[in-house]
Amino acid sequence: MIDYMLDADGLATLTWNVADRPMNVLNQASTSAFAEAVERAIGDPNVKGVIVTSSRAEFVAGGDLDLIRGIRDVHESMECSGPVSRILRRLETSKKPFVAAINGSALGGGLEICLACHHRIVADAPGIQLGLPEVTLGLLPAAGGTQRLPRMIGIKKALPYLLEGRKANPGKALEAGIVDAVVPSAELLSRARGWLLAAPADAAIKPWDRKDFRFPGGAPQSPGPIQIFFGASGSLLAKTQGNFPAPEAILACVYDGCQVDIDTGLKIEQRQFARLATSQSTKNMIRVLFYDMNDANRLAGRPKDVPKRSFKKVAILGAGMMGAGLAHVVSMAGLEVVLLDVSKDAAEKGKAYGAKILDDQVARGRIVGSVRDAALGRVIPTTSYADLADCDLVIEAVFEDRTIKAGVTRKAEAEMRDDAIFASNTSTLPIGGLASVSKRPARFVGMHFFSPAEKMPLVEIIRGAATSEETVAGALDFAKRIRKTPIVVNDCPSFYANRAFAMYPYEAMTMLTEGVNPNLIENAGRIAGMPMPPLALIDEVSAELLYKAMKQARLDQGTAYRPQPQDAVLEAMVERFGRLGRKTGRGFYDYPSEGGRRLWSGLAEHFPLAKKQPRVEDVRERLMYSQSIEAARCVAEGIVSVRDADIGSLLGWGFPSFLGGVLGQIDTVGLPRMIAACDRLARHMPERYAVPQILRDMAASDRTFH
Repeated sequence: MIDYMLDADGLATLTWNVADRPMNVLNQASTSAFAEAVERAIGDPNVKGVIVTSSRAEFVAGGDLDLIRGIRDVHESMECSGPVSRILRRLETSKKPFVAAINGSALGGGLEICLACHHRIVADAPGIQLGLPEVTLGLLPAAGGTQRLPRMIGIKKALPYLLEGRKANPGKALEAGIVDAVVPSAELLSRARGWLLAAPADAAIKPWDRKDFRFPGGAPQSPGPIQIFFGASGSLLAKTQGNFPAPEAILACVYDGCQVDIDTGLKIEQRQFARLATSQSTKNMIRVLFYDMNDANRLAGRPKDVPKRSFKKVAILGAGMMGAGLAHVVSMAGLEVVLLDVSKDAAEKGKAYGAKILDDQVARGRIVGSVRDAALGRVIPTTSYADLADCDLVIEAVFEDRTIKAGVTRKAEAEMRDDAIFASNTSTLPIGGLASVSKRPARFVGMHFFSPAEKMPLVEIIRGAATSEETVAGALDFAKRIRKTPIVVNDCPSFYANRAFAMYPYEAMTMLTEGVNPNLIENAGRIAGMPMPPLALIDEVSAELLYKAMKQARLDQGTAYRPQPQDAVLEAMVERFGRLGRKTGRGFYDYPSEGGRRLWSGLAEHFPLAKKQPRVEDVRERLMYSQSIEAARCVAEGIVSVRDADIGSLLGWGFPSFLGGVLGQIDTVGLPRMIAACDRLARHMPERYAVPQILRDMAASDRTFH
């Protein structure tokens, strides 16, 4: 795992090569091998200096999450992270100079190895990233990252890397002081050797091991940093509501650890890591954000034995905001895009939407002008369906109206190749009904993109009753081609994401009818960790849109439709008060021209407050549990898999990752508690809170979703 070589000049090279894993990772075996190699170099009097590098495309990717995921108690946590921390401190204080020759990305534990070395040289190669992203998985750097980086570059500069998981390319890393030199890839090892051969006698002593060490930018208790800590603590609490323990643990590591010597600081770091590694929120985040997300992105649910499909040209029907956003995404993936609308002006306007996004990216230095020009050159505005003749895929993105969709389906299929896929971007209308007008229903599939398409990473692939497995597989291949994360769902009204997510705003409106204070409702949503409070969210989506969906459901279901408590609120907001949402400046909130928003004062008149208000925890439970119960129903009905339900909730509507997704919440809360709460609520709202039998069966047999 660690190749060891000693040359005639007395320079040892330790080369990471974890051959049994896709990447170099820090696990028990590789850490033990690295420790053995380091001790060999330190103990050999013939070794004058050491180069640490990699034979793989990356330097070291970080800690092995399989190992971390299995941690059950503090003792196991110390056994996991302690050996790495100790060998890096041993390396650092060996009095022999170590240089990191960073040939590829060094993330997490990989960068911590580099920080412990006495000099860092990185190759000037595209794609290389350096950073400490542990916080994004509910962890902290546990091999000295919280102690060495602030001592190297100062507390103010270090905190964004630690608290936000910020990553830097070689140039930015040099500018920040994380590395000492950026060199051409071909010169990496020779420059590392050159530094060792010319290193002064005291090169192997780190600044913080010298008696005269001073923190860059000031120690934690000095005026500048103390203000940074005060500001960071306040903003963290506002942002996380105390739900995400990792940022707070990192801040504690830096504040406490940087007031003492580094060896004591490393012990503080280990204790904080143990607290995180054994927490349920961290295990939830690792599972859903790493394992489940990776499975979804590598198309683990793709139909087997279906050849991979490639795409060269795609058509988008409808150049409104969704169609224009899709055209931009597809063109940036390197595919030709036919953007069709009823008029050339409308189609050109859709192309201009993408041009504005690209111009902004050029202005920010994210892309160069040639990339913008090439992407725009791949978008072909048109009004002619004949331009669909050589397209591999046609995506309909017109108004959510069956008649309009049926019309464009017929016109498109008249021109399409027999093997081309037709996809509807509908968000609520069942695919079976839309496909009924198709002359080729086996090649008709739902692809529900989320708005705005250029930003939202999720796409629901909806399998209709007649949709072939080849078509589902092709839709998944396309999602991967345009760098979206797909989930596969079976057909039903509103599919999965909208059906489960709708419970959040619906429950908020239901509580309004019961006289619950709207401020209490909104604060409960914030405390729960949702990206927006529910009434503000309705304003963003538009009450009018939800009202239209409700009317469509009434029409579709006829006498079978059962009115819901939120129906009256939507009807009143749209029909009686004309408060459609933020787009009109009037919704549950007022949006004054001078900026900001405030709850509409008329809510108190039209939805009088009850004398007795519920606890905020009770409101939070209703907002959150209603989503999980509906998701569990979808699983029980075979609409969606457990994994895709959780991934869809995170990427589709921002369900909190610390809960592990919408079904992960059920495991986190515990089935007995969840069932008891829902049974209590079901006395008043039996349809919404009726516990699916699957949950009672799971509770009886002590099973969980994960």
